[in-house]
Amino acid sequence: MSEINSLPWEETGWHDEVHSWILAALAREKISLSGKIKQEHIRPWSTVLTIPTDVGMLYFKAAAPSLHHESVLTDKLALLAPNFLPSLLAVDVEKSWLIMRSSGVPLRTYIKKENSLQRWKAVLRDYVMFQKRLVNHTEELIALGAFDRRLSILPEKFAHLIQNKSEMLLDEEDSLTSAEYIRLKKLPSIFAEICEELSSFGIPESLHHDDFHDANVFIQSGLPIFTDWGESAITHPFFTLIVLLRGAENSLNLDENSPEIKELRDYYLENWHDFASSSDLEKAANLALKVGLVNRALTWQHVVSDMNSESQKKYAIALPSYLKDFLYAMEHEK
Repeated sequence: MSEINSLPWEETGWHDEVHSWILAALAREKISLSGKIKQEHIRPWSTVLTIPTDVGMLYFKAAAPSLHHESVLTDKLALLAPNFLPSLLAVDVEKSWLIMRSSGVPLRTYIKKENSLQRWKAVLRDYVMFQKRLVNHTEELIALGAFDRRLSILPEKFAHLIQNKSEMLLDEEDSLTSAEYIRLKKLPSIFAEICEELSSFGIPESLHHDDFHDANVFIQSGLPIFTDWGESAITHPFFTLIVLLRGAENSLNLDENSPEIKELRDYYLENWHDFASSSDLEKAANLALKVGLVNRALTWQHVVSDMNSESQKKYAIALPSYLKDFLYAMEHEK
């Protein structure tokens, strides 16, 4: 696993350069600062600065090198589906910088306040509409940097992924045991079969948001805004269910088998009835909830790959943890 020495926002002169760029963007729009620019959010994969202005709060975002494509991808999505993307004030695709207007209130705020998942119903209707709209743009989005995780190539990626024993962190807490790793290495041919079976249902591949939880969805004027596209992939759209359902469980402290979680899954699937029957959609979802765990592991492998050693120690466990969940799902068929 490689690593970088520092993130862009840790380098000398970065903040001065960013502030100059922000001020120039504001000047072009005849917007004035009304307070101090602050770096409110720092992660190994991105940072966010708040920009108070006379037209409201604006937000600057920069991505780490592993997700450098986020700015150009977000810019393109804002052209293809402007109603569902943040309103962009300025973009620098070379540096992966964005300035966004406010997207409203996080969906999570409503979910927790109302202690209910009901608001997801309209959100998922619009999200599926968005996914369907992008079916004919998959090659273009891959060319812009969206991860290529199409079912036809996922088996090869899985076989390659599990060969790197050092990344498996065997026998560490929350990771694969040595015995589990031996069993996992026997699964590539079976994994290829379930990818083929999932493809056979005829659900078109599209853009999948690989971190689709209620803090990455905002509500503005009653409509959803989908943010944070750095980890998105062209693959089976039902992979969205993995983070969606886990996030919903966490937000309201629900069990994964609770009626509310099943209903949320059904909210999503019912919007795909133009492609398959209810029974086939359920079968496809059950397969996607397994295969999508491998996709999630691949995403973490990519994101962790150029973190510094300190961050890798914190986040590298995500890769084998998702593979452990995949193995469990394969060995405990429902």
